[in-house]
Amino acid sequence: MVPLTLYDIQLLIAASLFLLGIVCFITGTIILVTRGYSRELRMLAAHTARISQKGLAEEMAGLVSSASELVAAINQLVRTASGIGVFLVLLGLVMIVASYWMVLQIEWPLG
Repeated sequence: MVPLTLYDIQLLIAASLFLLGIVCFITGTIILVTRGYSRELRMLAAHTARISQKGLAEEMAGLVSSASELVAAINQLVRTASGIGVFLVLLGLVMIVASYWMVLQIEWPLG
């Protein structure tokens, strides 16, 4: 068994926190880039808009209300994915700053 000093444990915790912060930051960035308003969502929104226009022209109230609910659900989906991405990026940054602060708090032995 390897004997760990207090300094080693503090440094290990700070390094772990730093690595977790990097992983959160990268994951949040990937979510923001890939899960945004993608091509499929744009196509679905365009088709829904056409369906609602056709429903208005032919006076189909049920079709129009369903189409508007679908557009609202798409907008909520995009906001949720973006919110998760922003949360992970901010959490990663906080973890990185916390690990830096932990390293600054270590009182290194002089000899």
